[in-house]
This record gives sequence, structure tokens and C-alpha cells, in this order.
Amino acid sequence: MTEQVIDFRRAQFVTSAPDIHHLPEDSGMEIAFAGRSNAGKSSALNTLTDHRGLAHTSKRPGRTQLINVFRLTDDKRLIDLPGYGFAKVPLEMKLQWQEKLAQYLEERRCLKGLVVLMDIRHPLKDLDHNMIRWGVAAGMPVLVLLTKADKLKQAEKQKTLRTVKAALAELEGEIVVQLFSSLKGTGREPALKVLTEWFDRHDGEALIEE
Repeated sequence: MTEQVIDFRRAQFVTSAPDIHHLPEDSGMEIAFAGRSNAGKSSALNTLTDHRGLAHTSKRPGRTQLINVFRLTDDKRLIDLPGYGFAKVPLEMKLQWQEKLAQYLEERRCLKGLVVLMDIRHPLKDLDHNMIRWGVAAGMPVLVLLTKADKLKQAEKQKTLRTVKAALAELEGEIVVQLFSSLKGTGREPALKVLTEWFDRHDGEALIEE
């Protein structure tokens, strides 16, 4: 099957949902973006879609409490999940976020891929590891983006990349690890290639089912 061309620059904001019951119909395909509240999720989404104002960034990590939906085509969406693990928010709020994340990950049937973003200077925290393990256990492809790669020198970047790849290889899942920098645009094209392959694979599965 010929690989489709997806113009990620055509991404459009659809809605901010407080829970899965307010999301669009559970059909088509969604790729979800998850990460700690200071991992640079919104900046990464803006870089990937080449749309500076698509996802709202904040100088106060931990403020995004909603599930944000961005439409690529009629049956393809990108999902910005609430950030997790930020220390300076009330415990009750943390628990609410965890509940939303768990409900979305466990019940959303159209979820077909997971992008986990980690600050390259502080990778593989417990919650990051748990998120990746969940994706692998669910038989889902996982793309790990080591964000803010511009903050490290080349040797440090490559060392961290090797370390993270080695640690995640033990999970024996479909995991791709890449360097990423929203500021420099590093890793944009390789990441888009992975996302496009996931969408293309899903289209192939849909044709087989028909």
C-alpha cells in the first residue's frame, strides 16, 4: 500500500474535554501525547504541526487540566493529555489528572499510538516509565521524544540517548527513542515520519478488516 501524505500543518483545534465522555466519537485513529508537565508537550505539538499557536504553552507547568483534541483529517486526531508529575499543584488535582489519564488510556478504543515526552536532562522518571510500560503492555507503538535537546552538548545528548534506548530495550516493545528540540526544530522530520507510519498502518488494518 502506498504511504499516504499527511499535512500536519493543517491540524486544527477541536475541543478541550474535561473527560473522555466529552471527546469526539470513539472512531478513526488518535495518537496521544503524554509527559510530565514541564516536558514541553505543547511546544512539541506546535513544532510538529508548524503552528506556533496551536497548543497553548504556559510559563506555569501543570496548568493544563483538560484533554485537548486536534484534528488532522476526518478520522485522524492528535491528543494532548494532561501533564503529570508536577510537584507544585494540590494533591487532589494530581489525583484527578491521574484518573483522567487512566480512563482515557484504558477505555479509548481509537487510541493507536503513544508519544511520551521527557526532558532530556531528567529522563525516565517513575511516571514516565509507567506510561511507557502501559503502552507496551497494551501492544501499542511508543515514540519517546527527549525534549529540550538543545540544552545539552552533542556528547551529552548522544550519551543520554544511548542510555534511554538501553533501558527501554528491556521492555521488548515497539519503542522508538529520538532527540527533539522545539527551539531548534531538531527531530521534527523523524518524529513526523514515525507518526505518519502509524497512521498509514492503521489505514492498512482498516482495509483488511473490510
